[in-house]
Amino acid sequence: MSSKQEKAELEERARQGETVVPGGTGGKSLEAQANLAEGRSRGGQTRKEQIGTEGYQEMGRKGGLSTTDRSGGDRAEEEGIPIDESKFRTKT
Repeated sequence: MSSKQEKAELEERARQGETVVPGGTGGKSLEAQANLAEGRSRGGQTRKEQIGTEGYQEMGRKGGLSTTDRSGGDRAEEEGIPIDESKFRTKT
């Protein structure tokens, strides 16, 4: 299959609501999904630069504990998992 054919196929699948670009959820075209994915990646990278690698990892740890009915902070507290929120502070 040629590159044009592949792109046309991906474009059609995107128009039907399928996510064809990792991180492009919600985009209604191939280009829109690519732009969304790039923006999400850049946003995460910017936040990582602001609070540092340790803070970013700690924040991800807390977020990973969240469920639909409980926040990550509540669950960490209940289960005795230490979360160092001082690492979340923006570095100056």
